[in-house]
Amino acid sequence: MALKTFKPNTPSNRYKEWNSFEEITKDSPQRSLTVALRKSGGRNNTGRITTRHIGGGHERRYRLIDFKRSRRDEAAKVIAIEYDPNRSARIALVEYNDGQRAYIIAPNALQVGASVMAGEKAAPEVGNALPLRKIPLGTSIHNVELTQGRGGVVARAAGQAAILSNREGDFALVRMPSGEIRKIHAECYATIGQVGNTEHMNVVSGKAGRTRWQGTRPTVRGMCMNPIDHPNGGGEGRSKSGGGRQHLLSPWGHAKGEKTRNKKKATNKLIVQTRHAKK
Repeated sequence: MALKTFKPNTPSNRYKEWNSFEEITKDSPQRSLTVALRKSGGRNNTGRITTRHIGGGHERRYRLIDFKRSRRDEAAKVIAIEYDPNRSARIALVEYNDGQRAYIIAPNALQVGASVMAGEKAAPEVGNALPLRKIPLGTSIHNVELTQGRGGVVARAAGQAAILSNREGDFALVRMPSGEIRKIHAECYATIGQVGNTEHMNVVSGKAGRTRWQGTRPTVRGMCMNPIDHPNGGGEGRSKSGGGRQHLLSPWGHAKGEKTRNKKKATNKLIVQTRHAKK
């Protein structure tokens, strides 16, 4: 996948770099595999804003992705690579021999016409899903399950990949995209390959309007606000909450710098090396 640049005939085009979408082979989604996506504007059921900077944006429908790769030991043919407005990765439309269709995350180098399969009988090739115990060590994987049968949750964004580094008894050691090394049960499934659309991180929007099309409202720095509006607000010029050195607290908890992971979380024992380890 490549990025395209534009002639600087407007201020927004001067630095804009967008996807070329050259890998997209189908313009409209499979209607039966989509559902309506209702907008909340960042508000909960009582009308209060619980997540800021959400609102507006273009209408979209949610694509139902088969993260579980539920049909095992059955080959499916890739019939299209599509754009998904709900995620950074591309999605692949696959069709089984009986005519049933499904969406999967499209890994890098997956082409239309390729055959993909999920199950223990599948070969360790790009787009195939296998249990971790069947995947060769050192393989790049994505859409990795953390709980057996629940579906992939790790490494699903554009360009991401985890590495299967080792196996110890009933567990496999997987290096996450963050650098964390974690034990995952060897019966959990993962898909071979790196997620496609690898240049997504280099996209330059070019203008604030495109961010609004995506449903993101403007973000104002807390330091620019008044003390009543944010813990960092107030003061003459730049200051630490009006010149004070107290720990910055918001009405809902810590506003800055405090670790939020539960120290007694049960899955801490599965983390072999944290993402904060020195490289």
